[in-house]
Amino acid sequence: MGVIAQPVTSPPGRDVFPGTVKGKVRVLVADDHDVIVVGLRRLLDSSPNCQVVAVAATGREAVTKARETRPHVAIVDINMPILNGVEATREIRAELPGTEVLILTAYESEFLANAILRAGARGYILKSDATRDLVTAVESLACGRPFFSTCLAQTILKGYLQARSAAEGDAAGLGLTVYERQILQLLAEGYSNKEVASQQGITVRTAETHRANIMRKLKLRSISDVVRFAVRNQIIQA
Repeated sequence: MGVIAQPVTSPPGRDVFPGTVKGKVRVLVADDHDVIVVGLRRLLDSSPNCQVVAVAATGREAVTKARETRPHVAIVDINMPILNGVEATREIRAELPGTEVLILTAYESEFLANAILRAGARGYILKSDATRDLVTAVESLACGRPFFSTCLAQTILKGYLQARSAAEGDAAGLGLTVYERQILQLLAEGYSNKEVASQQGITVRTAETHRANIMRKLKLRSISDVVRFAVRNQIIQA
């Protein structure tokens, strides 16, 4: 079972989840694999406490859908195209502090654990644990309680409490701006300067400047180096 395993109950005549409509937890599901989305919806639909209000296939769409639907909980895959799960979480939490984020991932990683906590997520479960833990995790977050799969709890605690100096060499601790972090992912996904500019709503010249700054800060010499860095740090999938 996960770290938070207490049954969700409430006194007679009171909603289990304060602030929800008829006790329902409004949920956004963000994953770029249709099969995963179908499976997650089936799990959530099996609970009388949960209601899926929107789905998204990219990190950018997840932010937009969260803004439009204001869910109580957003389930976000860590590896999302255009805007990864960490950056999507950061934007959702900044714009919608009332929306909790549950990160769903196939990886058990100290780097990811540190990154998602800094971004503001309070839940983190492995996809392999979803059948068992997903509904409980969503309900726990809706009640204001964090939830982490048991196998991740020790990793998360260790990574969060230890000195951050070891993480200074990674993307999340290099002093990259928000645009630079997002552009790093787009470049690693193969987007051209013109396409990056279109995605970010900036000029091509500005995109080129961000690209140059990223390469300088990370001491990378080519786009191949950018791709390898992004894969190594779980910014994109290989």
